[in-house]
Amino acid sequence: MNKKEVLEIRKQFSPKNCAITKICGCYVDYEKNKKMESKDAFLALPEEEAFKYFDIFKKTLSGSIGKNMLNMEFPLDAEMPGGTQEFLLKLRDSRLEDDMLLEEFYDKVIATYEYAENYYIILIHAAYDVPGRTSDDLEMDDASDEVYQHILMSICPVSLSKAGLSYNAEENCIQDRIRDWIVDKPDKGFLFPAFNDRSTDLHSVLYYTKKSEDLQPEMIDQLLGAKMPMSADTQKETFQMIIEDTLGEDGDYETVRNIHETLNDMIEEHKEEPDPLTLDKTDVKKIFEQSGVPNEKMENFEKNFEENAGEKATLLASNIAETRKFNIETPDVVIKVNPDRMDLVETRMIDGRQCLVIPVDDHIEVNGINVRTMKVKGVAGPKAGGSGEAVENAEDDIVPFDED
Repeated sequence: MNKKEVLEIRKQFSPKNCAITKICGCYVDYEKNKKMESKDAFLALPEEEAFKYFDIFKKTLSGSIGKNMLNMEFPLDAEMPGGTQEFLLKLRDSRLEDDMLLEEFYDKVIATYEYAENYYIILIHAAYDVPGRTSDDLEMDDASDEVYQHILMSICPVSLSKAGLSYNAEENCIQDRIRDWIVDKPDKGFLFPAFNDRSTDLHSVLYYTKKSEDLQPEMIDQLLGAKMPMSADTQKETFQMIIEDTLGEDGDYETVRNIHETLNDMIEEHKEEPDPLTLDKTDVKKIFEQSGVPNEKMENFEKNFEENAGEKATLLASNIAETRKFNIETPDVVIKVNPDRMDLVETRMIDGRQCLVIPVDDHIEVNGINVRTMKVKGVAGPKAGGSGEAVENAEDDIVPFDED
């Protein structure tokens, strides 16, 4: 699913567009005991309660594609009789009316979801009457192409509210606040079937994770049985290893900077597209070549890529690029640069040492204090008989660093 398709489903979580037929819930304590189960017609819920559920469902379809929302496909064995996809299909087709299927579903979640505290499993069934669209992408409300039947699961941690004091309006006094068990925003969830090309895709599922590094592989394998892609964090680490292995020990700052600038330019050009920018081995190779990686270094590129990522692996540009920050670190100094102004930092040999040089034409701020410039100590100016050439870098911030 791309962001436009996700947005179309999210829009259904409102009173005007609501297509939810049934909502089921199971409250689980820290010992994995089922403490409460419920099953209701969604439209029968009180309005204020329904709005809070809408917020949870919208959050389950939020974040970045490829980072928080992962498109996963079912392998062939998952679609065979007795497979995980067949079970999910039965659950959807039952419209959540089959109590035995619901109990089996809850048991699978409880057995595989790793969480040490209380949580609330929410499962809904919805039937979205997909409107047709004209050639210029305008919706035709009276021309439906199909009914998209789906289930959505959200797993929400449940935590005890903080202790404190509160004002009692009836008694007109300050008193100890009653501590309640609060349902938090979802931690995990999924949408089945996926809504690809604005249509039902029984071969795919959209998986949600609040933390990109915490995918919970066992739950994905046992509950969904879908192929799990590399997490966003793993993709970033993999890309860094490909750069390091390709450039070797003598990789230079300018080349690494060029790679990230090329990536950011590609992301900027692609930002209006609904599908995320995906890069395969050939795409990454072109980025390296355009960024000035020497030909002799590129001789082993394909080997480095396959050893780190896999021959047919793809990486999402948004997962491997730094679009919001660009950090330069030495053992004792960390420099944070606006990614749009990476050109401000350059390397230069000064007094036999390799240094990072940053022009400071504007003001400098030290611990929140504005200072005009830096004093250069021990440098003789023209009045003292010196040539004055040594002060040419007085308006630059110079950070020495070693080769390694």
